[in-house]
Amino acid sequence: MTTTLEKLERLDEPILIDGMSWREFKAVEQLLDRPGIRLSFLDGVLEIRRMPGEKHETIKERIGSLLDLYLLLVGIDYQPTGSMTLESPSRLVKREADKSYKLGANRERPDLVVEVVVTSGGINKLEAYKRLQISEVWFWENGRLRLYALSEDGYAEVDRSCVLPDLDIVLLVRCINIENHLQAMREFRAAIQSA
Repeated sequence: MTTTLEKLERLDEPILIDGMSWREFKAVEQLLDRPGIRLSFLDGVLEIRRMPGEKHETIKERIGSLLDLYLLLVGIDYQPTGSMTLESPSRLVKREADKSYKLGANRERPDLVVEVVVTSGGINKLEAYKRLQISEVWFWENGRLRLYALSEDGYAEVDRSCVLPDLDIVLLVRCINIENHLQAMREFRAAIQSA
């Protein structure tokens, strides 16, 4: 059988399996606990996704490096929690962000999660994070950063971070898009220190 380019591209799309109970999901999760696979769950829908490639990982790490630098330079106590598994059996949800951060000491859950989107489809990530009570969610897609802040009515898109209100989002996006990592870090640091 010949694999076409179209079929190769579809390998990055998630597989969705509907109609599962939380108990069934947990059983499948144990069976599929292997490198290279990421599972999410929301309202009876299991999402199976291959781990992302270099483009995704490069952007994810750039965002993380810039955020770490910002938090260090402005003196915010934080804990990077990476792609920590977040789940709530009672709310029928499990999700792993690409990056997550607890801002401040003794935080129960991350205040900020970052998702780098290079493929489409899958479960409703904002609904999953709403059930997990994550204060802010950032989506990076096609060179653009979209910020969503949680309120009583759910998430609303915002222009400025609510959890990091002094962060210059335009500067952050510009530096994420710089091709050279060292140059991006230097420009970001210089702009923050001169502000």
